[in-house]
Amino acid sequence: MALPSPETLIDELNALRADVSAAGERHIDAAVAALETPASPGLAGPEPAPSLSVQGLAARIDHTQLRPEATDADIEATCHEAIDHQFASVCIAPSNVPLANELLDGSGVAVCTVIGFPHGANQPSTKAHEARQAIQDGATELDMVLNIGALRSGAVADVEHDIAEVVAVAQRAKESGRTVLVKVILETALLTDAQKAVACVAAKQAGADFVKTSTGFADGGATLRDVALMRQIVGPALGVKASGGVRTSDDVEAMMAHGATRIGASGSVGIVTGATTEASY
Repeated sequence: MALPSPETLIDELNALRADVSAAGERHIDAAVAALETPASPGLAGPEPAPSLSVQGLAARIDHTQLRPEATDADIEATCHEAIDHQFASVCIAPSNVPLANELLDGSGVAVCTVIGFPHGANQPSTKAHEARQAIQDGATELDMVLNIGALRSGAVADVEHDIAEVVAVAQRAKESGRTVLVKVILETALLTDAQKAVACVAAKQAGADFVKTSTGFADGGATLRDVALMRQIVGPALGVKASGGVRTSDDVEAMMAHGATRIGASGSVGIVTGATTEASY
């Protein structure tokens, strides 16, 4: 799949000016500036694919169990798998955070949960409350869904405010001695390239730590094209998480060559053991 042309994308961003609020102009300006010097990884192309050990591979994966029908036994199994393979984190629904926190205590595996999931349409105050509760329950990584409808409506400043409310909660936790990461889910399958670029700028300016491709609940997941675009816009300052459709170690290495620093997958065990998996998150 060809990477987006920076020149074409700049034209698309300039065309988007007519559809965004006046405050959104600065997001477009920042996105255009990021595109003017193509980088690698980014829109200049990938870096050489990294050669990872099994341990190095596992350390980049958020082991994910977000099925709505998941039971306590499923969460326990996911946590034990994460401990056995030393994945970066376990990513589970907010109601499962206390159990995961208990099971993962002292293991070196982080507790990650989702905010405003999966549609992102909650009020900013609701997302902030959800984030505070999740941190209180033991989460140290928050994967929040931005307000997709607001972004598509051109209300880019509102999107940044939405993200900033959750970031502010995480920063208050940091002031208390806890490091809490915020990853912003764009849901790339529902956005144009220009909207993806603007969303990345909003996440960066709001103080997020990562941008992330997908929830796993829309049609389409992570693509090399989207990962390269996201890396180009955020530069080296933020992480990029690729989620959705990553099934093999080769997939992981390709995503990393294009700029991903974290992977979200439910078939994580298959990825690190080389087993065949149909997991699509």
